[in-house]
Amino acid sequence: MKKIHIIGIVLIAVALAVIVSTVSESSTYVTFGEAQKNEGSTYHVIGKVNLQKDFIYNPETNANLFGFFMADTTGNEVKVMYNGSKPQDFEKAEKIVVVGKMEGPEFHASQVLMKCPSKYNGTEEERTKSLTSSN
Repeated sequence: MKKIHIIGIVLIAVALAVIVSTVSESSTYVTFGEAQKNEGSTYHVIGKVNLQKDFIYNPETNANLFGFFMADTTGNEVKVMYNGSKPQDFEKAEKIVVVGKMEGPEFHASQVLMKCPSKYNGTEEERTKSLTSSN
């Protein structure tokens, strides 16, 4: 074989290895129960924040630690710890997507993504009032 063929085969093998590792590292949407089964793997979990329970946030002690309780789509509630400051308008979010890993009974999030309520939700009268008041 010529050197160029060997180099070509090596480059193809490296490219395939990169593609396979990227696909295997990609996150998927799961419930807390599924994330618990594969502790240490990164997942996206969709759910709602339990506003009845207190948030864990003390900016005087540690401004980069925020915790809350969240129920996934099956109703399974888990304590979520996020190494970051509390997102603005967190209480107003309709749904939350947390990206991270299960560590024991807690979910440790590296990202918290919020779906805020739309001003277009509600009754026809509320939508009309919202549109006329913004003009």
